[in-house]
Amino acid sequence: MITVHNEGVFLRSGVPCASAPVSPEEGQRETMAYRILQSHNISGDPRQLKIRFDALISHDITYVGIIQQARASGMKAFPVPYALTNCHNSLCAVGGTINEDDHQFGLSAAKKYGGIYVPANQSVIHSYAREQMAGCGKMILGSDSHTRYGALGTMAVGEGGPELAKQLLCNTWDIPYPKVVLVYLTGAPKRGVGPHDVAIALVKATFASGFVNNCVLEFAGPGIASLPIDYRNGIDVMTTETTCLSSIWETDEVTEGFYKTHQRPGDYHPLHPGENAWYDKYIEIDLSTVEPMIALPFHPSNAWTIHEFLENAEEILAQVEQDAQHRYPKAHVKLTDKIHDGGVWADQGVIAGCAGGLFDNITEAADILRGGSTGNDTFTLDVYPTSVPVSLELTKIGATADLLETGAVIKPSFCGPCFGAGDVPANNGLSLRHTTRNFPNREGSKPAEGQFAGVCLMDARSIAATALNGGKITAATDVDYTPVHHEYHFAKSVYDRRLYYGFGKADPSVELVMGPNITDWPKMQPLAENLLVELAAVLRDEVTTTDELIPSGETSSYRSNPLRLAEFTLSRREPAYVGRAKAAASLEAERLAGKSPKTLKALLDKVGDGDALLKTTQFGSCVFANRPGDGSAREQAASCQKVLGGFANICYEFATKRYRSNCINWGILPFTRDQGTDFPYENGDCVFVPGIREAIASGKEDIPAKVIRQNGAVEDLLLHVRGLTADEKEIILDGCLMNYYAKKA
Repeated sequence: MITVHNEGVFLRSGVPCASAPVSPEEGQRETMAYRILQSHNISGDPRQLKIRFDALISHDITYVGIIQQARASGMKAFPVPYALTNCHNSLCAVGGTINEDDHQFGLSAAKKYGGIYVPANQSVIHSYAREQMAGCGKMILGSDSHTRYGALGTMAVGEGGPELAKQLLCNTWDIPYPKVVLVYLTGAPKRGVGPHDVAIALVKATFASGFVNNCVLEFAGPGIASLPIDYRNGIDVMTTETTCLSSIWETDEVTEGFYKTHQRPGDYHPLHPGENAWYDKYIEIDLSTVEPMIALPFHPSNAWTIHEFLENAEEILAQVEQDAQHRYPKAHVKLTDKIHDGGVWADQGVIAGCAGGLFDNITEAADILRGGSTGNDTFTLDVYPTSVPVSLELTKIGATADLLETGAVIKPSFCGPCFGAGDVPANNGLSLRHTTRNFPNREGSKPAEGQFAGVCLMDARSIAATALNGGKITAATDVDYTPVHHEYHFAKSVYDRRLYYGFGKADPSVELVMGPNITDWPKMQPLAENLLVELAAVLRDEVTTTDELIPSGETSSYRSNPLRLAEFTLSRREPAYVGRAKAAASLEAERLAGKSPKTLKALLDKVGDGDALLKTTQFGSCVFANRPGDGSAREQAASCQKVLGGFANICYEFATKRYRSNCINWGILPFTRDQGTDFPYENGDCVFVPGIREAIASGKEDIPAKVIRQNGAVEDLLLHVRGLTADEKEIILDGCLMNYYAKKA
């Protein structure tokens, strides 16, 4: 099905080869990724990139904070097209007026600074970017981790909000030149196998080993020709779950057809690797061998073929129960009771978002269900088309009516099911979803209140097949149906009659509409000479997601109020964290006020002259996790820690570049430990890092520290801060990105 090769390879005239008449260094310059990256690189150094993007895009969880950062740093107008979409909280009835207040802020910001405003329910963020912003050879930066438009010839990157603020201030995205991995496609998918099946299989093959972590995936090969554009987009958006940096695909007449359909033929250009392109690694996917897949909680990589799962359901679900019970001791987890009457029965099906709600996915689901019924029992099927133009075309061809007649429910364009703000299952419910993620509590359950729900990722086709059988999990290859191809017609007039297009028309006289929940960022202090942090959360899981660091769903409604949102930090994973962090912050506030807290002095006395160290030592909280930051690009995973007085993360490895960047941009020290070394410390232990300011300023990467145990013992600890750029050092020294820009103003 999928084979990974951990060695370099040439693509010679479209065929993988071990050798070529050029060197790897020369061949590297023949990749599509190299050409696009260098065309956007203003550094003059092809190995150290400083990228300026062609366009930016955000949704309503992030754009308020981004604009607040940028305007506090001197922004007067958006320098590139910047689309503000409203697909994440538009249906959250939380906090009274605060969600619509944010939307009003967004519209006023689009008018004041010259942006594009996409009202609620018009489109999910990535559908709009595909429809109206992508272009062959372009680069787009989005404040959402699933910013991926490689199948349209666009290199797109998902990052935290501060990176977009940098672009709004005409600064750059700075990275070392990444490794580029060839994804070579052959064959054609069989009927009943959809893009999510291919994507889940790819994530399974690459995630655990970190095979493509922070690499660019370059898709090529004869198999691309067998895939419609929606199929390609459906695979591409899920490359985020491999932890790759970005993606790019060969383009062809199918890609050209997409741009013609969307009335932008000038944005199409042929893209292909050169005659002797060289790649650091490669992956082979024979599309004809891919089977319908299911990803069990709590990650898209926890995957089997549906047939494997059904044959071993008792054992697999028991393992999920054990994992869930360990994570959520207050819950009474039970999934094995879904096995009865000759099958495994789900309670819910959802087809939604940037991965699931595509036109082709929904029309084929309608083909499978046509004339059938979703049943009269527990099982429900909800379908969310990605945009109003998609909904309109589904209505015109009759697919919407076909689905409604079966008992399915058609809902508006909204990302809710993907992040816990819509279709939350019942306690111990099992939900099948064609969405991007099935992380812990991402579906909206509250384990601290004894709740648990399980989400499995499946393709829309197999979800429809399951719905046809009343919720009995069924692979789409096991039902008899005939897919009917429909030409897609894009109605741009829908957007023209509703969206605000303001790029190039900034009006400084417009006042921002600031609802009562929208507040400025609190003042943040520069890094002191020394640092003392208390471990406020010690997380031993193999990977810690950003959804665990700051939950999504209803809590995100408070996204525009940093202090209020911070109250939810780690609330579903380590509920005591906020109290511990706030206690540490209160002691630091006393210290900054000129007082001498006895607790701090007693700690510092163990590593030197406590009275003297009080004057030069910053005190706050710290999170330890083995591998933090997989998942969402939301900067709040870091900013909420900083708002609560967090000054450091300690880990063995950051799961993603974007989370590490978020930490740095908020002045959180990104400490690492060597793999294989112990970290036997617990909540309440403290870490003293003498001379940290000088170490960062001088570029010292190996930093000796002391652990002060709660029993009074003091132990040595070696930390690392590796690979900081000159700007990143300054940002950390200044305390955060906003302080850095304020200093330069």
